[in-house]
Amino acid sequence: MIHRYKLGGMNIVLDVNTGAVHAVDDVAYDLIGLYEERGRDDAVDAIYEKYKDDGVTRDDVAECYDEVTSLKDSGSLFTPDTFEPMAGELKARTSGVVKALCLHVAHTCNLNCEYCFASQGKFHGERALMSFETGKAALDFLVANSGTRRNLEVDFFGGEPLMNFDVVKRLVEYARSIEKEAGKNFRFTLTTNGVLIDDDVIDFANRECSNVVLSLDGRREVHDRFRVDYAGNGSFDKIVPKFQRLVEARGGRNYYMRGTFTHLNPDFLKDIETMLDLGFNELSMEPVVCAEGDPYALTADDMPIIFEQYEKLAELMIKRRREGRPFTFYHYMIDLSGGPCIYKRISGCGSGTEYMAVTPWGDLYPCHQFVGEEKFRLGDVWHGVTNKEIQGDFASCNVYAREECRDCWARLYCSGGCAANAYHATGSVKGVYKYGCELFRKRMECAIMAEVSRKFGDEP
Repeated sequence: MIHRYKLGGMNIVLDVNTGAVHAVDDVAYDLIGLYEERGRDDAVDAIYEKYKDDGVTRDDVAECYDEVTSLKDSGSLFTPDTFEPMAGELKARTSGVVKALCLHVAHTCNLNCEYCFASQGKFHGERALMSFETGKAALDFLVANSGTRRNLEVDFFGGEPLMNFDVVKRLVEYARSIEKEAGKNFRFTLTTNGVLIDDDVIDFANRECSNVVLSLDGRREVHDRFRVDYAGNGSFDKIVPKFQRLVEARGGRNYYMRGTFTHLNPDFLKDIETMLDLGFNELSMEPVVCAEGDPYALTADDMPIIFEQYEKLAELMIKRRREGRPFTFYHYMIDLSGGPCIYKRISGCGSGTEYMAVTPWGDLYPCHQFVGEEKFRLGDVWHGVTNKEIQGDFASCNVYAREECRDCWARLYCSGGCAANAYHATGSVKGVYKYGCELFRKRMECAIMAEVSRKFGDEP
């Protein structure tokens, strides 16, 4: 299976099952499109007729055809999918092994963002703060269920985790006290809206957190439309200087500015440009997660605008890289020479199996987007996973569990997509959030184009 497209002045051909990417001329591009449909002579004749007025000879086309055949024979074009039998087997090998937890240390927030999927941090329940004892039990659960894995990931999440900062610090101190004897290495992430950042938080984050995720939606008017306090005041002016101090103290590394775009700002490239102007170079901009029909929900009319924004974003990345001012966009991070291992490509994110969210009360859920939905409660940190049926649904939720994915060229990049988005769109974790699929495929085309440009030296 192949995927061909034109973008950024390039003709790009992707071999879906190997990930091999080819930047080709017009003749090869069209010839590859006919290769499986016609025999050698018919294909060569058709392409020759199309390009003969451009000085292309029949021998040129025939030589090109033979080169395509050589690529096929070498396993970098038109390769078959041999991964499906491996999907269940690879997942079974890691059954019962947990590698990451999202600790909801605060089911409360000091902002009142209308579009918040977590219901302003309450996750459809009561406001609460995680106790140290519950967090300690969660870390012990992670160690006990991590098998031979050495590196363990813990994200301090909310709500706003800095509203329970003392417990965050105590939990990190506890983890550091046990990791050597347990043969583990904890890597912590902090996700924050920035309101409570001070020198103590900055020192802690730079000392203990391998990454920090900072919530900023871009332009002041865009950010302050939704990200307001309980008095209705925007937070842009309050948090931006704090983010700048924190990022500067981290040496401009190991962080992400995480924005959200909605129906009200599908022209999100302007928000990315604002972040760049503010001195931030590690960026992420996510489509809003909300119910269909919400006033800020993305619509079919937004999609052409969003597609254009993704293309212009790739062009901006190429331009700035040529100028020696590069920046990172999370969704365009792709390695054409390697990329994710085949396990990740066919098994998905690991929610509900390798990765779980922990509520302030110690309940386990498949991920943060399922917290508060009782049917998805897996168990708790003291007794482990007791809802084996639900966990089984997530364990079998791989790229081959969805019929709609079988003919999708991007399936080994998204690994079947987000189970939470699928559930909220279709009522099944094995469903398909079609709008999200369209956005993902466009992002991947742009990401591959930008990386091809880099690999070929960014020549104008």
